Amino acid sequence: MAFTLIVGALAVVFDTTVVSVALNDLAGELDAPLSTIQWVSTGYLLAMFATMPIAGWAQSRLGGKRLWIAALGIFLLGSILCALAWNAAALIAFRVVQGVGGGIMMPLMITLIMQAAKGRNIGRVMAAVTLPASLGPILGPVLGGLILHLADWHWLFLVNVPFCAVGAWLARRNLPEDRPAPDSPRARLDVIGLFLLSPGVAAVIYGLSRVEGSAGFAAAEILVPLIGGLALIGGFTAWALTRTTTGALVDLRLFRHRALGSAAGLGFLAGITLYGAMLLLPLYFQQVRGQDALGAGLLLIPQGVGVLCSRTLAGKYTDRLGSRRVALVGFAVAAAATVPFASATADTGEVLLMAALFVRGVGLGAATIALTGAAYIGLAHREIPDAGIITRVSQQIGGSVGTAAVVLQHTTADAHTPGAVADGFGVAFGWSVAFTAIAVPLCLLLPGRPTPPPDGRQSKARAHAR
Repeated sequence: MAFTLIVGALAVVFDTTVVSVALNDLAGELDAPLSTIQWVSTGYLLAMFATMPIAGWAQSRLGGKRLWIAALGIFLLGSILCALAWNAAALIAFRVVQGVGGGIMMPLMITLIMQAAKGRNIGRVMAAVTLPASLGPILGPVLGGLILHLADWHWLFLVNVPFCAVGAWLARRNLPEDRPAPDSPRARLDVIGLFLLSPGVAAVIYGLSRVEGSAGFAAAEILVPLIGGLALIGGFTAWALTRTTTGALVDLRLFRHRALGSAAGLGFLAGITLYGAMLLLPLYFQQVRGQDALGAGLLLIPQGVGVLCSRTLAGKYTDRLGSRRVALVGFAVAAAATVPFASATADTGEVLLMAALFVRGVGLGAATIALTGAAYIGLAHREIPDAGIITRVSQQIGGSVGTAAVVLQHTTADAHTPGAVADGFGVAFGWSVAFTAIAVPLCLLLPGRPTPPPDGRQSKARAHAR
């Protein structure tokens, strides 16, 4: 099952990293400013978030297998449309279609695998689940650079077609049939919750994306969507907590589990560090270091290798020592390894920066596995879908709201010299260091060393395994 889901998920992960390295080129090819082209990534993330909350409801109505194949089909359609886009506006709109499919796939993948694992060996399970996220930073930027070097930008999206096709074929063959019985109670969609939560977060992210120039947060075009979005999110929180007879769009009562609440909060900070830098690092190598898309992609390989190298050990020690220690070390390492970028100048050696990227990848890989595994500790089978949504949404919000590109856009608004641009990137990386450092003491809220089950439960688990 894991291999089948990973093949399809690779299309989503590669799509994010392939496009991130191509933003600078897309701005030139489509004759649009970088602030507009950034919405190719931001709009995709927004669409993912808007769709994620309905994944649990859709699974209860269609079953995991049918929903997975349908989401792959939507992502495939969006990819083909993106390849046919005629301007920046069309590309952004079609990226939203991609985001709808990806928004269902990412939490659903974790839900299906965690439900199959039944709470056993969570660390090792997370090491398998995070394989696409590990391969994406390694192969995605290089693939994007090669495509732009050998062909045109349309192939950035056509490369998703084989992953989607093979992933759908494998899913039809290998995923178990879990279609709800005809006489089973039909889950009802929380329409009110949907119309409160999704536009609320979209408005907040839109407001933050408008932070530029000297006006800062004082401009009405920023304050209005920010305040309105926060009000809608507050309204959803109140609505969800009062739902007693029928389920809310996302069950916020799950935050009573300290492990899930702390993992979601830390996931938000991890999203800022991971997704923000995913957009910031290629731009840094292109605008400050003078690299083309392929060169920037090659320079990002060490970070992906670090993430990949940390998977097995992080899963092993999460099961042995608990999420708390692994996440604390991971965030501390990631913060320390980002400092060289915050203090770098245009003359800083690339060997030092690539070594820092490798160490940063090791830290992020360990922290991500520990956080994702911690979120499911102590949850019932029926609670796993909502927990999967909460963890993915928290990371996506962090990736959108806290993207370092927002800070970069503000700090480099008046930069006209290479030194000024480098200083602007330094400020942006400094914010990334700060957010990562904040997460270090918060890791103490995560579960510690796992408690071994009683002998009877161990015997029962062994018998079940046999």
